[in-house]
Amino acid sequence: MGLDMYAWRVKAEDAIDDFSVASNDEGQNKVEEMFYWRKHHDLHGWMERLYRAKGGTKESFNCVKVRLTMEDLQQLALDVTKGRLPETTGFFFGDNPPDADSVEQDMEFVGKAMAAVAVGDAVYYDSWW
Repeated sequence: MGLDMYAWRVKAEDAIDDFSVASNDEGQNKVEEMFYWRKHHDLHGWMERLYRAKGGTKESFNCVKVRLTMEDLQQLALDVTKGRLPETTGFFFGDNPPDADSVEQDMEFVGKAMAAVAVGDAVYYDSWW
């Protein structure tokens, strides 16, 4: 068990709002996985803050989607490069301090996500722990 984190790419017409996407006939969300992290707890904390700032109300930030706009991604890039991800802890989150590899991985994600948003798709973050 542990913190598994995903970024999903969604066609614009399947993005419902900041927290949900359309489902297909089998009840599965219409998403394409575009990025995966394992136990990157500080990034998870940043995403939870974004979720709350957008009006998210679920008590537990687990199995909850939050949409990332171009502005959100620009702020994420700035916070990653300046070392401003919030220190975040949790029972299943692990204890991996930020390092050059995690910064590189986060910036790779930001680039891919910005490219998806630039062509009109939506990008959502989700996690499971």
